[in-house]
Amino acid sequence: MTTSRPAQDSGGARTSGPGLAVAAVARRLGVAPATLRTWDRRYGLGPSGRTAGSHRRYTPEDVARLLVMRRLTLEGVAPVDAAEAALEADVDELEAAHRAGPPTVPAEDTAEPDDSGDAADAGARQRAHLRALPGGGQGGPGGPGGRPAGSAPGAPGQNTSGRVSAVVDSALAYDQSRCDDLLRIGPNGDPALWWSQLVDPAWSRLAERTVLAGPGAVPELVLATAALQALRSFTEALEQTVVQNGGPPANHPSRMRNIVLIFAAPDEVVPLSAHALAAALTAKGKTARIVTGPASVRRSLELITMVRPAALVLATLQRRPDLDLVHAVHEGFPQLPIFVGLRRDDAAAELPLTPQVQRVRSFTGMLHEILEVVGS
Repeated sequence: MTTSRPAQDSGGARTSGPGLAVAAVARRLGVAPATLRTWDRRYGLGPSGRTAGSHRRYTPEDVARLLVMRRLTLEGVAPVDAAEAALEADVDELEAAHRAGPPTVPAEDTAEPDDSGDAADAGARQRAHLRALPGGGQGGPGGPGGRPAGSAPGAPGQNTSGRVSAVVDSALAYDQSRCDDLLRIGPNGDPALWWSQLVDPAWSRLAERTVLAGPGAVPELVLATAALQALRSFTEALEQTVVQNGGPPANHPSRMRNIVLIFAAPDEVVPLSAHALAAALTAKGKTARIVTGPASVRRSLELITMVRPAALVLATLQRRPDLDLVHAVHEGFPQLPIFVGLRRDDAAAELPLTPQVQRVRSFTGMLHEILEVVGS
């Protein structure tokens, strides 16, 4: 467990003194005590304090890590990855978790399963709620999740949890048309929210499923095809609007002066996050291009010399991507801002120690950091 000073409680049950018992912490997080025991047994997120009678109690730091775990699972992160992030959270993250307090959870989500993975249909339904996004729930007018089938997710308070489940179901059913409809981005949609609230959770959830598929049946390919089509249609419509309003076309030299080059990690079969990031930058009026095809270090350096980008990005969903490109580019272009998306702290330790190379944990954080460099 990462060493840190105790985080301060922001209200509710106080976590100072001898600490809290499992029942008190369960009430604070809105989970069942059995869930906390499972997280303790499986992931090491248990009480570290003891009373005089040797009873284990949750310290302020323990509670903060559980708040991180709870919030991440509700955002669609797999429990094993959420637990790892909670254990690796630094002091600032733990204090932020305490200030934010328990995440808002739908009423039907307060009775959580044991998270053991052994439950049948009822357990599967509850696990879907466990991984649901804040404000989740199902049903309502329109399509699943209470949203019109062709609209784009992202507005605050809009229901997306049922939509995530619907996307996963359509991919598992190899229903390409249905998946296309669910992932379509409307004219006023936000690709960043579309990715973080819908596609990324659906992709992560789909990756957890073991499927007996027939020849040519790949659920991930259904989802990837729909996502790429949605991004392409959105950006093409956006570029047409720019030209109709008197702006220059996408490849005009005036728009290529401040370009952002986005690389996927080697062996990233479908670089969905790279394409989503490029679309999010386009929606902000920036120019971004994804480097596809064979991209050896030498060829990448030649490309950077020719394009002279304003920033370079390594966007990946891999847990430990190959960082040779980052080192080579930084050595050849030491003043070029480089952003690397890494969720794991131990992987970040392999990055060059320089202000020009920044590790970013989240998609939204990556977008904001790039906009700061290329101009918002």
